[in-house]
Amino acid sequence: MEVGDFVDAETIAGPSDMAKAQRIGGDDEFPEVWATSRMILLMEIAATRLMKPIVGAGNMSVGVGVDIRHIAATTVNSKVRARATFTGREGKLYKFTVEAFDAGGKVGEGDHTRAIISSERLVAGAAARIK
Repeated sequence: MEVGDFVDAETIAGPSDMAKAQRIGGDDEFPEVWATSRMILLMEIAATRLMKPIVGAGNMSVGVGVDIRHIAATTVNSKVRARATFTGREGKLYKFTVEAFDAGGKVGEGDHTRAIISSERLVAGAAARIK
């Protein structure tokens, strides 16, 4: 993976991807537009796909940081695309510029950081935290 390499991930922003569908309690109220959390997920998927060739057996890449701005609303059933562009490494951290687009143009942008970790170690560490 070289600086400047990028990967796109695309999907259709369906009803379950709308902010309105993300409510947890009866009093939660959100608009019928693409949820920021779903936009970030698509950005992370793009970065994960870009890293796939360098992640060894038994390992996975995990998100460790996001600094994202959701700059425009997207309606239900719109095609959306996220792009992750590798910008370099700082030690064990892999840095990306991420962007999201719909038919009207850019809807989100920011920075994302990932790390490579042993899958087994990740699950064991999570389990040990809750004992």
